[in-house]
Amino acid sequence: MTTWEDITHLFAAGKRIDAMKLICQGHDILKLIPQRDPIVMVDAFYGIENSVSYSGLTIREDNIFVEDGLLSELGVIEHIAQSAAAREGYEKTINGEQPSLGYIGSINNLKVMGTARVNETLFTSLKPLYELGEITLIHALTNVGERVILECEMKIFLKKDQK
Repeated sequence: MTTWEDITHLFAAGKRIDAMKLICQGHDILKLIPQRDPIVMVDAFYGIENSVSYSGLTIREDNIFVEDGLLSELGVIEHIAQSAAAREGYEKTINGEQPSLGYIGSINNLKVMGTARVNETLFTSLKPLYELGEITLIHALTNVGERVILECEMKIFLKKDQK
């Protein structure tokens, strides 16, 4: 059985996005997330395997979090939050439900080890650590190729009933 530590080590060792099955990309990602341009920070969703979900973003020069050709740390954090939204949206959609809105509650154990340049692709793996009512705690790991650039835990509040 694959553990979260195994997954972390695989991605830290450079397991490639192209080895994953692409579920949703480009404009279709908008079916999974509530964000709209110019703040869409995920452009690919690769699904969920062993409770870990995978998403990606190719950095474009017109990205609002890019300055001097580099993606800011805030941009990576927003990408992680939207990766969590894509995961939740995917789970809801396959069950015939509407995705919920989510809000970042807190970020803990943040480790920034690098950044990304324009035309590079972020690849993020998320694992829920616990869920309690409308609160979910996730562990996130973001890579650019073989480089881990950011790792954190993020507490997300989901608005379950939207009417």
